[in-house]
Amino acid sequence: MKKREPVSKIMTSDVITLNHTDNLDTAEQLFKKNNIRHIPVVSGTSIIGMLSLTDLLRISFADAAQGGDVDTTVYNMFTIEQVMAKNIVSIGSDATIKEAAEILSQKEFHALPVVDNGELAGIVTTTDMINYLLDQY
Repeated sequence: MKKREPVSKIMTSDVITLNHTDNLDTAEQLFKKNNIRHIPVVSGTSIIGMLSLTDLLRISFADAAQGGDVDTTVYNMFTIEQVMAKNIVSIGSDATIKEAAEILSQKEFHALPVVDNGELAGIVTTTDMINYLLDQY
């Protein structure tokens, strides 16, 4: 296994993003259409948060807990900025895969935005890490 490989080798650089003014219905459609679990939220070219499928399920579950079916009408009660994680940790594309793995293993999230010069350059997930390890065998 190569020890100093940059995270840019395994990151997704064609990132699907949400604008902070989009709605949660749009987010749900992107999650389903692209079979993904994390979407960076941007304002212009700057990343301001991260929305996960779990975040959406959490607010939908709250609605279901009231005795009804899971209903996306609950999405109208919240904005993306209210639901997204705001205190995100990011990494540069020149950081090593090992550094990214260390961050992901120590934190309670599964996606790490890759930011260069203040702009979103990609995203690396725990799935990317597992696939990288599998390729080593």
